[in-house]
Amino acid sequence: MAGSDVACEGPTRREGATRRSGAPGGLHSQAAASSSEPLSAAEAPAERGALPAWMRLYFYGMHGITLDVLVSSARRFARSPDLRMLGFSSPYRCLLHSLTHFALEQLYLQRPRCPSAFLFNFLLYPWAHVGLQTLAGQALLLSLGGGPGGAAAPGALDLALQYVLALYHGQVFLKRFLRLQYPRKRQQQTRDTLPAAPDARVLLEAGGRRQGPRGPKGAEGVPSQGLPDFLRFLFFGMHGFLDEIFFTFFFNVLGQGDGASSGHTSLWSFFMYGSCSFVVEKLYFHLHYSRGWGTWKRVPIYVIFIYAWELSWGLGLRIVYQDLLSNVLWRVQYVPTN
Repeated sequence: MAGSDVACEGPTRREGATRRSGAPGGLHSQAAASSSEPLSAAEAPAERGALPAWMRLYFYGMHGITLDVLVSSARRFARSPDLRMLGFSSPYRCLLHSLTHFALEQLYLQRPRCPSAFLFNFLLYPWAHVGLQTLAGQALLLSLGGGPGGAAAPGALDLALQYVLALYHGQVFLKRFLRLQYPRKRQQQTRDTLPAAPDARVLLEAGGRRQGPRGPKGAEGVPSQGLPDFLRFLFFGMHGFLDEIFFTFFFNVLGQGDGASSGHTSLWSFFMYGSCSFVVEKLYFHLHYSRGWGTWKRVPIYVIFIYAWELSWGLGLRIVYQDLLSNVLWRVQYVPTN
């Protein structure tokens, strides 16, 4: 934020220096003064604020689906090792994660009012998290199971896991997630410009160089990337989980009609979607800002690249999976027995 403050103060200082150096009311000073102020709201500097509520709800649901997939995949792999690393969740749980974590966010924001930080961080917030998640899970099981027998009381291991996840949410996730800021354009009135003089171009080139609106081409048009590349990769991978869960859920419900209540995905899809979207984002910056390509010209490139990327990942994983599986079966088959 300090850099943005300096950037906002820079034109004002240069404007005052230009007015002092030039003749009062001269054309040179007027041109320089007009060049230091933004010509439209699109050129106004962006101010940052908290993330909108809808964006936080969306991210809470996506983050909750990611945790569901990780936990269910780990449990499934512990029972029967499977290199596909399948995990499960559902759109219902996505909605519950959005609502429950939005409510827990409001509780987290009341942390300064608690007299003891230890009491809040390790007792109050974790047990509120565990209780709310347990109630939401039981309500979902009751609604899908059709009766009290469809929901089982959580065991000690489940409660311990929920407590660990609560510590992660309070001490790691929310502490950093709520620091994210969303850029907003400042509303500034358009400045009345003076009529162009015959030698205005010469004066602008000589002293008052004006920076016009950023166009689609050139390095100046590329927007600044707020999040580091590693966090962007994590975001794209979690979004891939969300896409896979929703796609497989609706495919099972509408396509097969088996009344499935969950979708599935693989942990490998996290790396596939994360890397693919990361490269597509770089491709978007290059084609849109450096080359100036329109939307309809870029879409076929995206489609071809995404299909080729997923096909290469699928073939590679199938080859590796078959090789590992055949190696394991060979060892099991030829183990000497007494």
